[in-house]
Amino acid sequence: MDSLSTTEGPAELFAATGRALGHPKRLELLTLLAQTERSVEDLSTLAGQSLATTSAQLQTLRRAGLVVRRRAGTHAYYRLAGPAVLDLLVALQRVTVGLHAGEHLAAPGADDADDVPVRTLERDELLRGARSGRVLVLDVRPTEEYASGHIPGAVSLPLEELEDRLGEIPTDVEVVAYCRGAYCLLSHDAARLLRERGRDASVLDHGMNEWRAAGQPVGAGR
Repeated sequence: MDSLSTTEGPAELFAATGRALGHPKRLELLTLLAQTERSVEDLSTLAGQSLATTSAQLQTLRRAGLVVRRRAGTHAYYRLAGPAVLDLLVALQRVTVGLHAGEHLAAPGADDADDVPVRTLERDELLRGARSGRVLVLDVRPTEEYASGHIPGAVSLPLEELEDRLGEIPTDVEVVAYCRGAYCLLSHDAARLLRERGRDASVLDHGMNEWRAAGQPVGAGR
């Protein structure tokens, strides 16, 4: 028997998964669903594309077994099919970064608006600073994403509310912002805004996706 014939079934499944992942917007949709379950309408708005296009992309992801759907009345809601999908997203990022070692892979625009790049902290440094009271961990994702899961002890302050609520942030701590993942711009935008207002601000070198995938404890609720 030809040695390849024994792997045709699994190989086709592997290829189907690869094809489903092979579009930037589908990866964006998976990142959004890694935060919390969402309706097609919400995903369309967040991804900045039409409802029809978003629905078609979700069907591709569903056929590949990466997402699952539930219906409530006339609305359809999607979520990741399981933790393994998040692991796959994080692994894809890690492998890509490894293959392109030495290249600048910061999130697009992460440093464009600032002469001095935003300082980044690693997980252990963040935890030490938070335990000592020197660091305030700021979750700048939308509140529903925070409620679905966040770094324990993090304060929820969505980016769009940050400027109006600066008075709620102590002035004697370093603020470390994080968002959905290592290449999410929300945390960089928050850190720049805080620095422009004279605050000591940095970003976590990863986000909630990597935090979950690493098996770190996750807080829930508001």
